[in-house]
Amino acid sequence: MRKVFQADLQQIGEELIEMSRLVATAMERAYESFANADIELAQEVIGEDAKIDFLQNQLDERAIDVLALQGPVASDLRMIVGSLRMSASLERMGDLARHVAQLARLRFPQQVVPDSIAPTFQAMAELDIAIAGKVGELLDSRDLAVAREIIELNTKIDELHVSIFKAVASPEWSHSGPMTADVTLTSRYLERFGDHGVSVARKVSYLVTGEWDPDITVF
Repeated sequence: MRKVFQADLQQIGEELIEMSRLVATAMERAYESFANADIELAQEVIGEDAKIDFLQNQLDERAIDVLALQGPVASDLRMIVGSLRMSASLERMGDLARHVAQLARLRFPQQVVPDSIAPTFQAMAELDIAIAGKVGELLDSRDLAVAREIIELNTKIDELHVSIFKAVASPEWSHSGPMTADVTLTSRYLERFGDHGVSVARKVSYLVTGEWDPDITVF
C-alpha cells in the first residue's frame, strides 16, 4: 500500500508540473493572438483551456481519493491539501489566459489596446510567461530561490499594472469607453495571472518549511 501511496503522490506532483506547462503555453499563445489580432489562434487558446480544466479535475479526484483511502499525516497531508489549492490557482491562470484570448476574438479585426501602451502590455505578458515557467521549475525542484524569483517578477508586473491605470486616468487619455474597459480588463487579467503564480510559490514554501508566511519573504 505504501508503494501505491508514493506513486499517487508522485503522479499528483507530475500533474501539477504539467498544468504549469500548459498554463505557460496558454498565456504565450493568448498574448500572441492578442498582439496580432489573430482570431484563429485566439480560438485555439479558448478551446484548449478545457485540457487544463480536465487535468485539474483529474488531479483533484486523485488527491481526494488519497485523502480518503490513505489517511496521510504530517508533510504528506500538507502536500495533498496544498496540491488541491495549487491546482485551483493553476486552473485560474489558464482561465485568465483564456480571457486575454477572448478579448482578441471580441475586438477582431481591431487591436484591443492602443499602440501607445502596447509595449507595457507586452512586458506584462512576458513577465507572466516567465512566472509560469518558474512555477513549473519550482514545483519540480522545491528550490525556494525560484520562489523568490517569482515574487520579484510579480512585483514588476504590479508596477506596470499601476502605470496602466495612471495612463487611463491622465488628462491625455482620449480613447473610447469600450477601449478603456478593454485596457483595464487586460491589465487586470495579466496582473492576476502573476498573483496566482505567487500563490503557488507561497504554498510550495509552506510545503518545504512547514511554516506559513503570508508575505512569502523567501531567503
